[in-house]
Amino acid sequence: QVQLVESGGGLVQPGGSLRLSCAVSGSIFSLYTMAWYRRAPGKQRELVSRISSGGSTNYADSVKGRFTISRDNAKNTMYLQMNSLKPEDTAVYYCFHPSSGGWGQGTQVTVSS
Repeated sequence: QVQLVESGGGLVQPGGSLRLSCAVSGSIFSLYTMAWYRRAPGKQRELVSRISSGGSTNYADSVKGRFTISRDNAKNTMYLQMNSLKPEDTAVYYCFHPSSGGWGQGTQVTVSS
């Protein structure tokens, strides 16, 4: 059974940065696409970014140029570096393992002065 554990969320001022991590167990991590989603208050969950097993990436238009997804296959961990954060980035961020349908528990990111 795939398990995903996010960390790194918190409260940050507008313009600040955070790095989220997603540790994965129970899967041959390097073989699979991974993704970050988020759910803002009162909104549906949306795809933020995705990274393939080969390292190809894509991003939601709202985060392009500010967020960077990456993975360390040796550590079975995926990351999301978030820079120039805006109040509208406030959400619970989830990591997702598409091949198994597994979700992490989520980590809260709050951008506020």
